[in-house]
Amino acid sequence: MLTDLARCSLLEAVFDLPIVFIVPDLLYERELRPYGGAELRKRGLRVAELDGEGVTRALEYRRMRPSLSLVDTFALALATGNRWMLLTGDRVLRNLAVSERVVCHGVLWLLDEMMAGKVTDHRTLYSALKAVSDHPRCRLPGAEVNKRLARWRSRRAC
Repeated sequence: MLTDLARCSLLEAVFDLPIVFIVPDLLYERELRPYGGAELRKRGLRVAELDGEGVTRALEYRRMRPSLSLVDTFALALATGNRWMLLTGDRVLRNLAVSERVVCHGVLWLLDEMMAGKVTDHRTLYSALKAVSDHPRCRLPGAEVNKRLARWRSRRAC
């Protein structure tokens, strides 16, 4: 998720949304700290630790779905234990989150929120989504991407 936002130059702008972004300390230490993590924290990113029960839950998720990374299972355990929303682009993680009754959204939802909150304009969102969808590793649903691209291409989207 954060990679997609960075790829399309919206990582900083997303912090202008009225949403608190919290990541597990494991994700922060492994993936964010070395790549501008301090700046993300200045923008509002929060880092949270799992307690013993949360770690146990994360390890159980990993046992249930071995294809998930430990970072993913920590994120889900954090969301589950705190009744927080989970942001992910991973289908396996999303399905497990839904089965755990965790509200789950992805990058398209975030882009919609950015449009609704007037965090950025439709042209910027169009360019951003185009960049993400053109990437060879993009796994976003084509119909949903095309619907947004068509809407944001139009000047009526303002």
